[in-house]
Amino acid sequence: MQNDRKYRRYTWFVLLMVMLVIIAGGVVRMTQSGMGCPDWPRCFGRWVPPTNASQLPADYEKYLHKQDIDHSFNVWHTWIEYINRLLGALLGVFIFIHFIWSCKKYWRTNRSVVYLSLFLLIATGFQGWLGKRVVDANLAAVKITTHMLVALLIAAIPLIILNKVKANERVVNTRLKYLSIGVLLILLLQIVLGTQVREQIDEISRGLGYQQRELWIGRLDKVFIIHRSFSWVVLAGCLYLWWTSHRMSLLKCNALFVLLAAIGVSLLGIIMAYMQMPALAQPLHLLAGSILVLAVFNLQLKIK
Repeated sequence: MQNDRKYRRYTWFVLLMVMLVIIAGGVVRMTQSGMGCPDWPRCFGRWVPPTNASQLPADYEKYLHKQDIDHSFNVWHTWIEYINRLLGALLGVFIFIHFIWSCKKYWRTNRSVVYLSLFLLIATGFQGWLGKRVVDANLAAVKITTHMLVALLIAAIPLIILNKVKANERVVNTRLKYLSIGVLLILLLQIVLGTQVREQIDEISRGLGYQQRELWIGRLDKVFIIHRSFSWVVLAGCLYLWWTSHRMSLLKCNALFVLLAAIGVSLLGIIMAYMQMPALAQPLHLLAGSILVLAVFNLQLKIK
C-alpha cells in the first residue's frame, strides 16, 4: 500500500514537471527567445551555450542568419531557450524512470498502466523531435500549435494513469459525461485559436521592434475577434459544468478546479486585451488554460 502511494506521488510529480515545461515554453514565447538557440539539439554548435559573443564559433553567422528575433547574439534569449530544453530533457529522464517503475509494479497486475507509461515516454520523445522541427522551421505556426497540443496530451496521460491505479468510485451520469466531453472539445478549439492569435502577435510585435504594446491588439485580424468572442462560450460551458457537478461529493473538488481555472484564464485574457499585453500575463494565461483543460479532463475521467 505504501508503495502504491509512492507511485501515485511520483506520477503527480511527473505531471507537475510537465506543467513546469509548459510554463518554460510560455516564458520562451514571452521573451521572444524561441530562436535563442538556432540549432538543435546543440546551441550554436555547442553542448553548453556561449555566455558572450567572444565564445561564439568562428562560423557563428550560419546560425545567426536563421534568427527572426535579431541578428546579433543575445545571451538572455540563448539561455532562456536552453533552460527550456534542459527542462524538457530532464522530464524525459523522469518519464523513463516512471516507465521502468510501471513495468516492475504493474506488468502482471495492471498491464494497461505499463502501456500508458510507455505511450507517455513515446509522446515525450515525439515532442522532443517536434521541438527540433519547430526550430528547423523557424517557429512555423502549424508546428507550434501541434507542439502545444502534444504537450497537453503528455499532461493528460498521468491523469489517466492515476485514475487507473486508484480505483475510485465514479459518478454514473450520461448527460454530465457528454457535457464534460463537449466542454473539453471547445476548450481544445479555443487553444488552437489562441495559438493562431499568438502567432499574429509575434509578427506584429516583431514589426514594431517589440515596442508600442498598446498597438498590438488593434492590429490583430478576425482570428482574435473569434477567439475573444468564443471565450464567452468557453466560460459559459465551464460554469455550467461546474454548476451541474459541484453538488456531487465525488466531483466537488474537481468541479472547484474547473471553476477557478475558468475564472483565472478569463481574467488573464481580459488583462492582456485591455492592459496592453503585459508580458507576465502571457505565460500565466497559457498555464491557466492548460490547467483548465486538465481539470475538465480529470473531471470527465471520474464520470461513467
